[in-house]
Amino acid sequence: MFEELVKRDFKKKYKRTILGVGWSMLSPLLMLLVMKVVFGQFFGRETPHYTTYLFCGLLTFNWFSGSASAGMRSLFGNAGIFTKVNVPKYLFIFSANMQVLFNFVLTLLVFFVFCALDKVSFSWKFLCLLYPVVTLSIFNLGVGMVLSALFIFFRDIDYLWEVFMRLLMYGSAIFYSIDDMPARLQLVFACNPIYRHIAYFREVVLDGAVPSVSTHLVLAAFAVAAFAAGAWMYRRYNTKFLYYV
Repeated sequence: MFEELVKRDFKKKYKRTILGVGWSMLSPLLMLLVMKVVFGQFFGRETPHYTTYLFCGLLTFNWFSGSASAGMRSLFGNAGIFTKVNVPKYLFIFSANMQVLFNFVLTLLVFFVFCALDKVSFSWKFLCLLYPVVTLSIFNLGVGMVLSALFIFFRDIDYLWEVFMRLLMYGSAIFYSIDDMPARLQLVFACNPIYRHIAYFREVVLDGAVPSVSTHLVLAAFAVAAFAAGAWMYRRYNTKFLYYV
């Protein structure tokens, strides 16, 4: 059933589009172009490999944004199924995240091409990127379970989440650096899970370094905390979903 849900979500997303799956790669590239033109003159002059720097931020943020949005609507959008058939409802959340993960992998391939064009040095340390991919996947699932439950009970969460995502985008240092900011403000950024994942990508790709053990532990803590919150929310309220859809 999980396999069929993933196939259905994938086909539904690109139904009646000319480029089809090509939009998975073209959409972030167009956003990259817009942001480079808009912010490149302000921040690009002082940031080496600014295109890759910007792409690291967009790649990670778009993955989280897409997973969170898909997860939030996954239960409500499949109410016609689980109200008639007794199936594990978390499968809808997992399948929605899997479809977004597939899009991320396609964009990641394009990202590596851009790294080569930007003359970024490749090394074995790029294998470390598997770690934030795993932790952010788990984090996304947890956030998706929380949001999907909230969306069932409160439709207003859709509008509130849109505002929050706009704030999160500007607060994740996608197109600027925080190196010259005060220590207290940098601490605020350190509490942002999305920024920490972006910083991990940049440290490996642009600095050619392996992040510290503490960084790995922090990302793991974010993932475990989000998934635990999502699992608790799901177990506590999944029997009530039928009465609100």
